[in-house]
Amino acid sequence: MSALTAAIDAAKAQGRAALIGYLPSGFPNAATSHRALRAIIEAGVDIVEIGPPYTDPVLDGPVIQQATAAALASGVTMADTYAAVSVVRDAGAVPVVMSYYNLMLQRGLDTFARELVDAGAAGVIAPDVTPDAAPEWVEAADAAGLDHVYLVAPSTTAERLALTAQASSGFVYAASLMGVTGERASVGEAAERLVADVRAAGAERVCVGLGVSTGEHAAQVARYADGVIVGTALVKCLFDEDEDAAIAAITEKARELRRGVEGHVEAHA
Repeated sequence: MSALTAAIDAAKAQGRAALIGYLPSGFPNAATSHRALRAIIEAGVDIVEIGPPYTDPVLDGPVIQQATAAALASGVTMADTYAAVSVVRDAGAVPVVMSYYNLMLQRGLDTFARELVDAGAAGVIAPDVTPDAAPEWVEAADAAGLDHVYLVAPSTTAERLALTAQASSGFVYAASLMGVTGERASVGEAAERLVADVRAAGAERVCVGLGVSTGEHAAQVARYADGVIVGTALVKCLFDEDEDAAIAAITEKARELRRGVEGHVEAHA
C-alpha cells in the first residue's frame, strides 16, 4: 500500500471521503505558497496536489492559469515544486504532483521520478497523457515507487475506462464534467455515474475533481467518491494582496470543505 492509498483508506475508515487540495507551486511567492500549504493541511486537507507552473495548460481554467502565469513570470522553477512537495510531507499530508507530460519529458522521466521521491512525493497525476501512450513513464514511476494517476471523463469509453482503471495506481481521477478547472454552480449528475462506471471497470479508489468549490459540493461528492478534489476555490483565496487575509481565507475555505467531506454542511439563509 502506498502513502496515497493509505491516506484515502484512512479517511474511509473514519467514515468520510479524503479531502484533496490543489495549489500551484510558487504562487503568489514561495514563502506565501508554503504558508498556504501548511494552512490547508492544518485545516484538514489529507492529500495535496502541487502543480508546477506550465506555459500551455490544457486542464486549467482561468483562475489557475492566471496564478501559474504569475508564478512563471516571477521565475518559479521545478526546484520550487520539489520544495513545495517537501513542505507538504513535513506538514503531515501526502504530496502528489499534477504535471503536464512535456515538463516530465524535459526533465527526463527517470530523473523526474527520482527527484520527486527524494523530495517526498507519493505520486504523479498526468492530465494530458494516457497510460498506453506513455508506457515509459509507467515504468519509470514503478521503478521509483511513485503512484501514477490518470484521468477519465464523462465521455470516456468503456474500453478506455477499463484500460485506465487497470493502469492507474493510487486512484483514478474522475473529471466531473467536460471542460477545464473552475468553480461551478453544481457538480452535476454525470460525476456519480462516472464513478460507478470506473469502479465497475475495476478501479479500487476513485476521486472526483473539477467544479467542486463549496462545502455543499464536497458533501455531495463525498457520498459516492473516495476523494474530493478542490483547486480553483483554494487558489482564488491567494489573489488577496494582504498575505494574512489570503491565509485566513484559504484556511476557512479548507475548513469548510473538510466539514463537507465529513457530512457537516451549514444551512444558509
